[in-house]
Amino acid sequence: MREVDVKRLSDLPNVVSDVFRLPANRDFDGAAQSTHKPRILLLYGSLRARSYSRFLSFEAQRLLEAFGAETRIFDPSGLPLPDDAPESHAKVQELRSLAAWSEGQVWCSPERHGAMTGIMKAQIDWIPLSVGAVRPTQGKTLALMQVSGGSQSFNAVNQMRILGRWMRMLTIPNQSSVAKAFQEFDEDGRMKPSPFYERVVDVMEELVKFTLLTRDVAPYLTDRYSERVEKKAELEKRVSLERAVGPR
Repeated sequence: MREVDVKRLSDLPNVVSDVFRLPANRDFDGAAQSTHKPRILLLYGSLRARSYSRFLSFEAQRLLEAFGAETRIFDPSGLPLPDDAPESHAKVQELRSLAAWSEGQVWCSPERHGAMTGIMKAQIDWIPLSVGAVRPTQGKTLALMQVSGGSQSFNAVNQMRILGRWMRMLTIPNQSSVAKAFQEFDEDGRMKPSPFYERVVDVMEELVKFTLLTRDVAPYLTDRYSERVEKKAELEKRVSLERAVGPR
């Protein structure tokens, strides 16, 4: 971190100066360079026997592995509704374990009634914002895809982008929306050649690039001034209490 210019901070009386940081290129230099494959979790939002969001997720998985990633796909069948089962439920624990394992994720939902499906939302809702001091999604990369039965729409990906931001994920700029999905997959569930397929390739390539770029510096990227202020206040409170009580 570069030293703070005291004169500049004099115009910012509400800033807590000793936790104010100036970002610098050299702040990225000390991060360890991971050598394992990028770890990507894929979630899809339909339980139909012929599920195009599942087909698209498996197509994305093939591409991700070709780009050098390690992947896992979560099967949402059997996952209870949020708050309708304890957190110890096997499917909930499986999902949370995979979320913690991942360095990046792909969310793929059908559009139903102009929105993502409840199945998709339930999976996201079961992933907590925090577990103790650990935030399972903060700093992880995220790619978004949707399938539609009719003309091309972006309602589901737009909603999921809002959720990704709420989960403090690094959502990549590119995204995929496959219109009239029933026309884009063959009888074996493989995606046919098309501009839609090319976009999926683009999105997976971009996800791997962003994951490689950010996974080792995610703690720095997600370090926040407001949280440093909060930690400073907690430390000062604890030190004051220890001084008042005295040594134990």
